[in-house]
Amino acid sequence: MKRNLLFFFLTLFFSSFITHAQTDIPTDTLPKISEEKRIYTTKRIEGQSPIIDGKFDEACWETVEWTGDYLQWKPYNGKAPTAETRFKVLYDDKYIYFAYRCFDDPKKIVRRMSRRDGFEGDWVEINIDSYFDKQTAFSFTISVSGVKGDEAVTNNGNNWDGSWDPIWYTKTAIDDKGWTAEVKIPLSQLRFANKEVQVWGLQSTRRVFRAEERSTWQYLPLNESGWVHRFGELHGLVGIKPQKQIELEPYVLAQTETFEKEEGNPFATGSDSDIDVGLNGKIGVTSDLTLDFTINPDFGQVEADPSVVNIDGFAVFFQERRPFFIEGRNIFDYQLTRAEAGGPYSSDNIFYSRRIGRSPHHYPDVDDDAYINQPVQTSIIGAAKLSGKTKKGLSIGILESVTAKEEATVAMPNDDEHTKTVVEPLTNYFVARVAQDFNNRNSQIGGIFTAVNRSLDKYPDLNFLRKSAYSGGLDFIHRWKDQSRYISGNIVASHVTGSAEAIEETQNAFIHNFQRPDAEYIEVTPTRTSLTGTAGTLKLGKLGGKVVYEGGLTWRSPELELNDIGFLQNSDYFNHFFWAGYRITEPFGIFYDIRFNYNHWFGWDMGGVFNYQANNVNAHANFKNFWSAGTGFYLGNYWKSDRQLRGGPYLQMSPNVNWWGYINTNQRKKLQLNLEWNRNTAYDGSSDNTGVSLNLNYQPIHALKMSIGPSYSKNMLITQYVDNIDFEEEVRYIRAKVNQETYSLTTRMDYTIRPNLTLQFWGQPFISKGEYSEFKRITDNLAKDLNDRFHTYSTAEINFNTEDEEYLVDENQDGITDYTFGNPDFNYLQFRSNFVARWEYIPGSTLFLVWSQNRGDTPILKDRRFRKLTGNLFDSSAHNTFLLKYTYRFLK
Repeated sequence: MKRNLLFFFLTLFFSSFITHAQTDIPTDTLPKISEEKRIYTTKRIEGQSPIIDGKFDEACWETVEWTGDYLQWKPYNGKAPTAETRFKVLYDDKYIYFAYRCFDDPKKIVRRMSRRDGFEGDWVEINIDSYFDKQTAFSFTISVSGVKGDEAVTNNGNNWDGSWDPIWYTKTAIDDKGWTAEVKIPLSQLRFANKEVQVWGLQSTRRVFRAEERSTWQYLPLNESGWVHRFGELHGLVGIKPQKQIELEPYVLAQTETFEKEEGNPFATGSDSDIDVGLNGKIGVTSDLTLDFTINPDFGQVEADPSVVNIDGFAVFFQERRPFFIEGRNIFDYQLTRAEAGGPYSSDNIFYSRRIGRSPHHYPDVDDDAYINQPVQTSIIGAAKLSGKTKKGLSIGILESVTAKEEATVAMPNDDEHTKTVVEPLTNYFVARVAQDFNNRNSQIGGIFTAVNRSLDKYPDLNFLRKSAYSGGLDFIHRWKDQSRYISGNIVASHVTGSAEAIEETQNAFIHNFQRPDAEYIEVTPTRTSLTGTAGTLKLGKLGGKVVYEGGLTWRSPELELNDIGFLQNSDYFNHFFWAGYRITEPFGIFYDIRFNYNHWFGWDMGGVFNYQANNVNAHANFKNFWSAGTGFYLGNYWKSDRQLRGGPYLQMSPNVNWWGYINTNQRKKLQLNLEWNRNTAYDGSSDNTGVSLNLNYQPIHALKMSIGPSYSKNMLITQYVDNIDFEEEVRYIRAKVNQETYSLTTRMDYTIRPNLTLQFWGQPFISKGEYSEFKRITDNLAKDLNDRFHTYSTAEINFNTEDEEYLVDENQDGITDYTFGNPDFNYLQFRSNFVARWEYIPGSTLFLVWSQNRGDTPILKDRRFRKLTGNLFDSSAHNTFLLKYTYRFLK
C-alpha cells in the first residue's frame, strides 16, 4: 500500500513539472504589470450627498474620476480580467461613499443570495486600511443581489473576522451594461488617526462567479506573502474627524420550553416559560479604542455544537459561536504554536473563550431516587472588552467577565422540602493583550496576561476546583524581504493555586500524569497548593515564492496548566516540527494550481525520552473544470504513549500509516459534491480506523440552498482503556479491544427571502456505539512485539455478571474474585436541530424566531443494529425550546 501511494505522489509530482514546462502562458497575452502603488484621489462633497439607490445619478458623482484597470489575481495572475470594473470615491463629514460600475453581459451575471457574510455569486469588495498601518483593514463586500459581507482584517490578511457586523448601507442595480453598486459607510464604523490630512490604504476586489475569477485594483502577485501592506492608497481626505461611536442594543426575550412530564418529579412538569432582558453596547472611548459590553447576554439563536463521543481521553476543541466573544477575537488569540506543519499542539491557546459560561463543574452526590434540577450552563452576569489599535501601532485588548454562582436544586420523593447545592462559584475572568508594531510595521513585540479567580471560601464541596489561575506570555515576530521571511517566538508561564486536594487532582489529571512510575523527573506531592509551568515556541519560515517552509521547536513543561481560561490538550513534551511546500500557481495542463507539502515531527518528553517520530506528504490541486482534490499519507514511524495507560508508564504503540483524501466538484454548479475519507492502520493490526463523509449541496434557485452530509466512522483499537485497578500492591492496567461505529447525518437549509430576511435550519441525528471484547492487562508495556505487551484473560479468568453489569476477574483461578470492573459498552443516541428566522428590520436591529429541539437516549440494547438504534432515537421524547428575541440598536 505504501509503495502504491509513493508511486502515485511521484507520478503526480513529476508529471506536473513536465506539463508545466510545456504549457506556459504565452507572454503576449499578458499586459505590462506595474507593482507601483496606485493612488486614487477623492474629494469632499459640496452640496447634496448621494441617495443610496445603486444609480449614482447625483451631481456630486461628477466631481471625481472613475478608476479601473483591474488585473486578475486568480486564476491567471496579472492577466486582463473577463470584465471591466470601475469605481469612484466621495466623502463628507459623516460618511465615505463608493460607486461601482461592473461591466458584464446581464444574462451571465450570477445573482445567488445568502444571509450576511455568505459571499455567494458575483460581488465586489472594498478593503480600507484606515489606520494606514499596513497590517489591518476593514472589508466591505457587496453581492449583485444586495447581500452584504463585512470582515475585520488583521495580521496583514492572515486573519479575516467575519463576526464584525458594522452598520453601513448599499444598493445594487442591473442594467444593459452589467451591474452597479452604491455604498455608504459611516466614518464611525472605521478607526483612523485624528489629523488634518489622511492617507488610507485601499484595495478593491471583484469576483466573476462563472469563471471563479478574482481581479484586484492594486495588482497582487499570487506567490507573494501578505495582503494589506500591498494595498494602493486613497488620498484627498482632508478635515474629517474620528467619530466617537455609541451603540446601545437592548433586547427582550420570551422563551418557552416543552419536555416530557415525569410523575413525582417537581422539576419535570412538562413545560417552562420565561421572559428576560439584557443589553449589548459599543462605545468609542477614543478614536482608536472601542468598549464592547454585554449585560445578561443571551445566545439562544446560536447553533448547537455537533455531537461527539470521545474515548481517547483528550479534550475536544469546540469552536466559539457566541457573537460577543467572536467579534474582535483576533486580538486575544494567543496560540502557543501556530505551525504550518500542524501537529498535536496546534489548538493550544492561552485564551479559550468557551471556558466562560461553561457547564458547572460540580454535580451533587445524592441518593439514586433524588430529583435534581442541574443548571446546563453557567450564567454570564456581564462582560466587557476594550480593543483597538493606536496610530503609533499599539494594539490593545482587555476583556473582563463575571459568571454567576450556580446552584442545583435537589428534591426527594414525597418531600416538599428542596435543598440547594452550589455547583459553580462566582468567578471572574480577565484577559489583557498588547502588541506593539515597529521597524516600519515589519516587527512586533507583545504580551498577554490572564487571570481566573473563584469564590470558594464558603463551599467545601468545591475544594477540588483551583481557586486562582494566572498565565502570561511574551511574543515577537520579525519579518524581512518584503515580509516573505520571518522569525517568531513566544514564552509562556502559568501559575495555579488552590487547596491541596485541588492541586493533587491537577497533578494526577490526564494532561499531567505526575503519578507515572517511569517519570523520575516528576512526582505527585499531595501537600502542594500551587503549580507553576512554562511553554514556548521558536520558529523560522518563508511564505513568499514557489518554495515555502517553516521549522521550529516547541515545548510544554509537565506543570503547565491553562485550562481554567485557555485550552491545553497535553503537557510534558519537547517537539521539533518542519513543513516545506512547493506551489505552482500559474495555470497549466489540466490544473489551475497545484501544491505539494512535506511535514515531519520529532518528540521527546521533558526527561529526554524520545517518544515520537512521524512524516507526512500531501498534494492539493485545483483543476480547470473547477474541481479540486487532494490526498496524502502520514507515517507514524515511532510512538511511545505516556497517556494511553492514564497515569501508568509508557506504552509502546505500533507504527501506522494514514491515507486520506478529498474530492470537491464544481462549486459553481447547482449540485455540488464534497467527499472526504481517511484510513489509519497499524502495521501489526493493533488499530484500524476508517472514516468517510459526503456532503451534497443543492441550490435550485438563487435564494435557496440545501445540503445533506452523511458521515460514517469505524474505529478499532486492541488496547483501549477500560480501568486501572490496584491489586496486590500493583496496578492492573485493564485494556480491551474496542469496535466503535459512529453515524451522523447533518442537514442544512438556507432560504434568503431578502438580504435582510432569512430562514435557516440545521439538524443532526447522531449515533455512536462501542463494543468491548478481548479484555486484557498490560504485562510488558515496552515490548516490541504486540502480543508480548499484554495478557488476554481466558474464559476461566473472566466472567460477566449480567445482573450488576460488571466483569469479575479471577487471575489465579481459585474461585475467588480478585477484582471487578464495569461494562464499558455504550450506545449514544442524539438528535439536535435548530431553526432560525432572522429579520434585520432596520440596519443593526433584528428580530429572531428560534425553535431548537434535542432528543437523546443511551439505551442498553442487545440488538445494536443500525435500524434498531435509529428507531430508538426517534422514539425518545423531545425537549423543545421556542424563543422570540427582539433587539433594537440605537446608534449615535
